[in-house]
Amino acid sequence: MTTPAFGYRFIADQLHERGLAAGENRVARLCSQQRIWSVFAKKRGLNRKAGPPVHDDLVDRQFTARAPNAVWLTDITEHPTGDGKLYLCAIKDVHSGRIVGYSMDARMTAALAVTALRNAIALRGPAGTIVHSDRGSQFRSTAFVTALKNNGLIGSMGRVGACGDNAAMESFFALLQRNVLDRQRWATREDLRLAIITWIEKTYHRRRRQRRLGRLTPIEFETLTRTAHAA
Repeated sequence: MTTPAFGYRFIADQLHERGLAAGENRVARLCSQQRIWSVFAKKRGLNRKAGPPVHDDLVDRQFTARAPNAVWLTDITEHPTGDGKLYLCAIKDVHSGRIVGYSMDARMTAALAVTALRNAIALRGPAGTIVHSDRGSQFRSTAFVTALKNNGLIGSMGRVGACGDNAAMESFFALLQRNVLDRQRWATREDLRLAIITWIEKTYHRRRRQRRLGRLTPIEFETLTRTAHAA
């Protein structure tokens, strides 16, 4: 195992992929006997003041979609480094769990969210996609709302103080936290930025199998879906 933060389910999936029959309970028992433990993330400390919504809640905690680019989720997290905090805004496609756009900066501004959105648009070229967020000022900003409108996207916002309203995005950040953010003390923002990019592109997208995707990775699931639609 090169990534000890992966739990027993990941190990069981890797064994299954290699043709070795080993149930999750057995793997969990063996991990316990060998004192191999998963890393658990602390609760994220980011606390942004919510304002009045500029969009209705079009998702209503239904974090599923039958096709790519139907619903995107977005949120912001932060982490300290030796030269100050690094802020990450990520956008997740509900269909596959793929992170379709992200941006990082030393400041938590509207530009951070707009850049992530533009990166997602450049990758996917969507139309009519619902983009769901919390009520943070970055997502209520004129710049972000205008970017949605100009690209034919539809904004959606959760309720104040309802933690489940963006739970699927929170689950991604929890994975990031225990696999990258909390693994060590980061000397610089650049060190952390590169580590986040590497984990998203090489591990989360291409190695992290998800039960809801039939034990496929986000990239595998999208490839399979695209092939099925083309048939």
